[in-house]
Amino acid sequence: MSDESPRPVGVVVGGGLAGVTAALRLADAGLDVTLLEGRPRLGGLAFSFQRGDLTVDNGQHVYLRCCTGYRWFLDRIDAAHLAPLQDRLDVPVLDVGRAAGPRLGRIRRTALPVPLHLAGGLAAYPHLSLAEKAAVGRAALALGRLDPADPELDRIDFATWLRRHGQSDRAIEALWDLVGVATLNATAPDASMALAAKVFKTGLLSDPGAADIGWATVPLGDLHDTLARKALDTAGVRTELRAKVGSLARTEDGRWSVERAGERIIADTVVLAVPQTETHDLLPAGALDEPELLLDIACAPILNVHVIYDREVLRRPFFAAIGSPVQWVFDRTPSSGLKGPGQYLAVSQSAAQAEIDLPVAELRSRYLPELERLLPAARGAGIRDFFVTRERTATFAPAPGVGRLRPGPRTRLPGLQLAGAWTDTGWPATMEGAVRSGGAAADAALQDLGRPSGHPLQEAA
Repeated sequence: MSDESPRPVGVVVGGGLAGVTAALRLADAGLDVTLLEGRPRLGGLAFSFQRGDLTVDNGQHVYLRCCTGYRWFLDRIDAAHLAPLQDRLDVPVLDVGRAAGPRLGRIRRTALPVPLHLAGGLAAYPHLSLAEKAAVGRAALALGRLDPADPELDRIDFATWLRRHGQSDRAIEALWDLVGVATLNATAPDASMALAAKVFKTGLLSDPGAADIGWATVPLGDLHDTLARKALDTAGVRTELRAKVGSLARTEDGRWSVERAGERIIADTVVLAVPQTETHDLLPAGALDEPELLLDIACAPILNVHVIYDREVLRRPFFAAIGSPVQWVFDRTPSSGLKGPGQYLAVSQSAAQAEIDLPVAELRSRYLPELERLLPAARGAGIRDFFVTRERTATFAPAPGVGRLRPGPRTRLPGLQLAGAWTDTGWPATMEGAVRSGGAAADAALQDLGRPSGHPLQEAA
């Protein structure tokens, strides 16, 4: 007879980035893991779908060099080469609100030490006055002294802090919100100062290359579904799609019973990696002191407008706009499989509460003329296709006070952990936050099972 003890059994509920990360971590530590995902694919809210011959990402997703958790994830699924980083931060910013006509500026860095790496780029940035640039520099230095984990910062909004530090409306529009809306999914008045401090301090003031931008050169589904599934299979994870969990309960011997249609799995540890409302509905009594707080974590939408032109109208991979309702524009032609002449642009609109439910016809009449204003080459170009993707619950709303609502990975019930970008990672709702949450949940599970192990996610800044 073998003296080996049976391997502990782990179940992960949810196949987004948080759930896939947790499943890989548990499997790597020797657990027998099953991942249950209700959708017919992995990837959560960072996925692709087919529209005829076109492969469409539901929304544009980018990451930064400081996103060490997501970079670990890409390495783990053998996909880092498919989502390369810029050699050096360079963001074209087009201002079309000037009476004198459009003007292009750039947010760039050098290789100098922090904070000098941004000084030259700020000095050359044409969208701010000399006085505004000086005020931005002073505010950046003050921000660098903050502790994003300070609960007092979560009680105020980003705009209030910016006003206290002499930031003008123009500086907020042309710099702070330009970055903040895209990373926080909220404008400065609606964003927790704690989360804003995390974004700007980590992204701009931690390392000269921290804010270098990376994005997938293939459809997101190739990464977060196809390659993630391959990595899970190789690690020995049993992955079940279209497998919605109906209930979760303790067994008499202190283990866990996970029920889905036609199957009951008995597990030693469970990671719930689903949205906060679904987590609330599945949580057994006593798991959290105040489970109703999960329902107070609001959601914020992101809208993406997709335009297929009959010719090339943009010669850059992306740009940001000010003085325009358009926020960020990305060239998706190479990754989409677009056939024949033309170009596929995706307009990414965060904090889109005012537009998320507008009819496609109204969005078309709003954004096509605006793209022509931004891109002269689009004037007279034919429109091969125009469509919209809407994520009404794209992220949790990073409002002041949200920090006290976000639970950590541990519940009060041994063997039950929580994961998801909405949990208390210290980050806003990003791919980075999702991966970190899955790693934290897996680490908690392994510690409780007496299998603690060092891991790069624990050491990531």
